[in-house]
Amino acid sequence: MTSGFLTTDVLRSLAFKVLLFLSLALLPIGLISVFQTREIAEQNLENSELSLLAITEQASSQESSMIQEAFGAAEALASVVSLIKRDSRSCSAFLREYQKSSNLYTVVSYVMANGEINCISSGNITDISDLDVFKSMLRNKSRMAHILNDAPITKEPILVVTVPLYIESELRGFVNMSIPERVFQKVTEPDLTNPPQAMLTFNSEGEILTSENGREIAREELPSASELKWYISQSGRVFRATNNKGQPRVYAVMPIVSDAVYAMSVWSEDSPVLQTGRTTTLALFLPAVMWLASLIVAFWALNRLAIRHIRKLGRQMRHFALNRTLPRAPLGGVVPTEIVAMEQAFVGMAESILRDEALLEDSLRQKNILLKEVHHRVKNNLQLISSIMNMQIRQAATPDAKRVLQRLQDRILGLATVHKSLYQDDNLTRVDGGALVNEIVNQLLSVGLPSGTGVEVVQEYEAIQLDPDDAAPLTLLVSEALTNALKYVDVSGNAQGKVEIRLVYTKPEMALLVVKNTIGMVDPEVGTGLGMRLINAFSRQLNGQVEVTENDKDFSIRVEFPVPLRQKEIYDY
Repeated sequence: MTSGFLTTDVLRSLAFKVLLFLSLALLPIGLISVFQTREIAEQNLENSELSLLAITEQASSQESSMIQEAFGAAEALASVVSLIKRDSRSCSAFLREYQKSSNLYTVVSYVMANGEINCISSGNITDISDLDVFKSMLRNKSRMAHILNDAPITKEPILVVTVPLYIESELRGFVNMSIPERVFQKVTEPDLTNPPQAMLTFNSEGEILTSENGREIAREELPSASELKWYISQSGRVFRATNNKGQPRVYAVMPIVSDAVYAMSVWSEDSPVLQTGRTTTLALFLPAVMWLASLIVAFWALNRLAIRHIRKLGRQMRHFALNRTLPRAPLGGVVPTEIVAMEQAFVGMAESILRDEALLEDSLRQKNILLKEVHHRVKNNLQLISSIMNMQIRQAATPDAKRVLQRLQDRILGLATVHKSLYQDDNLTRVDGGALVNEIVNQLLSVGLPSGTGVEVVQEYEAIQLDPDDAAPLTLLVSEALTNALKYVDVSGNAQGKVEIRLVYTKPEMALLVVKNTIGMVDPEVGTGLGMRLINAFSRQLNGQVEVTENDKDFSIRVEFPVPLRQKEIYDY
């Protein structure tokens, strides 16, 4: 019987149960292995991210140093400028001397809160209150860095580092350090084994300040989901996103100057730096592979050591059950001692069964021989009685006496026929009712129906298997019914007489006997009613019901009785 994917036999098999319990035994170890592997994977992923951050810091080290130096210089200059800012000449001279000594900045200036520049290293006093860059300074009022593509003084792209000057919590102005973009382009990049796809720096407003591969490439590699300024919150972290081309990328963000300048590196997902984390992720499947390998080895060992030998032993048992033959050779190969002991016990049991069956068959054969001899002798004795009665019939004085003796002789011959059938058949437990009735009918017809009468005889018999206890009453019942039919059928030859005898199945365990005759133009005799009483008595012995039907033309006797089938006959039917 099938149950879903697995059958009941599979669920109850030894291999399935062993594998199930082995899986339960390996489950705690597997869970521990998965947990530890996951921790290692997370640690390796964290180490991989730290490596990306370290490489980002290393790749942007030159730009970071210059920008940090500019902010540091601006902080230091703000302290000096706060003291000499009223003397514009002295202030400008000081900034000029610092600009020349550093050889990094093109312009160093101090912008007052109203936008006027009266302290500048170039000596050109001007007003920038209308410029967007100054409005951005007033809006932020904090450290910042921004790009001027066309500076009004230097006429070239510059990176402006701005530090606000506060005196007693009041904003007085800004110190600006201008670094030309060409300085960043001349920076010697560190030699990295696995360089990123792109390397850039940006300010708190998401403006690209510097790029190693050019601004166009940097813009293509930027995350497409949000503006660059929104990733300031990811500072010091690694995240995954798609670039503006729709390609998956890994991004690492590092702060250069807190709240002002940040560095970002862009990496391809198949970068060797990221392979460590991926390899560790694959290691999560190792516990499952180990569990599967353990089950395969366990099943192979169990099948080799036990299951195949048990199956072979089972085949030997089934072969013995069907053919009663012992195994020709013991189980081969390296067989466990427990299975060898089972085989020896089976062989011993089989030999004992064969000996007992041989004794039973011999005893049964002897009993069958004795029983056949009994039936043979009973048949001979009945025939002897019939012969004696035949002598008595010839000496009877009256026709009535002859008729009574003849009826008794018919009944005795019917019983003799039953015993004859029993001893001639090898199966002493069942009698073919059809053959038995056919023989009785032929005997009665040969005596009671002379030739030339013109009576049509119709016979139909099926091979109905009867118990010996039912054979005798059926024989006597047929004898009485047929004798009655021959008594009243027209045998003069002037009319169409007909006698019908049928014994057939009506159901698998029900049989029907029909004896039917036409009624001729004969004088009815006054009978004793013994025949009908015998018919009723024999029907009761058969556990059957008698149905008598009579009209102007026909007279019939129908007896339906049960015929219990044996177990084998039920299967054959």
